[in-house]
Amino acid sequence: MRKRSAAPFVPEGADLAALRAAARGCRGCDLYGPATQTVFGSGPPDARLLLVGEQPGDVEDREGEPFVGPAGKLLDKALDEADLLREGVYVTNAVKHFKFVPAERGKRRIHKTPARGEVVACLPWLRAELAEVRPDLVVCLGATAAKAVLGVDYKVSERRGRLERSDEGHHVIATVHPSAVLRAPDRAEAYAGFLADLRVVRRHLERETAP
Repeated sequence: MRKRSAAPFVPEGADLAALRAAARGCRGCDLYGPATQTVFGSGPPDARLLLVGEQPGDVEDREGEPFVGPAGKLLDKALDEADLLREGVYVTNAVKHFKFVPAERGKRRIHKTPARGEVVACLPWLRAELAEVRPDLVVCLGATAAKAVLGVDYKVSERRGRLERSDEGHHVIATVHPSAVLRAPDRAEAYAGFLADLRVVRRHLERETAP
């Protein structure tokens, strides 16, 4: 059975605007069917910092922009406290469509973690974004993003906050996804750990620009 891939839908040598437009028609896996729309990355094309999450959530699926729901609001707060301006950051997801299951009652749509095959199918979009933005540092938010960038053996729980290098040569730091902070039994403790990782990110960027 032939593996599904977004590669045939990714225009070669395209800028971010052209990539975003092309991604609207992606049929590289079956997630496009139930989703409202493709949610592509957003931010400055010359951003020094690129954040990768897992996939868009319910709010992002409806609005068509990444990290605009509850997890995005927490991310904004943490970035601000870590002295990392959201306006200067490119944000995206490893998977560009919302994967969900309907709730048993009502109209709620419940997040479902993408399968490895769906993540792999969507990787050509992420690689195109990385090639176009060329950030100084990539931050992976959560296990799905970290495994997409750093390989399936990478464990956020063991190596979060450390500077890594991907096979493509990108400097990478992984941390938890902000949605994990929202779900944590001790949210204050989880947020403090998340903020500490983002401050490591800021210090690394400062070292890169130091004379």
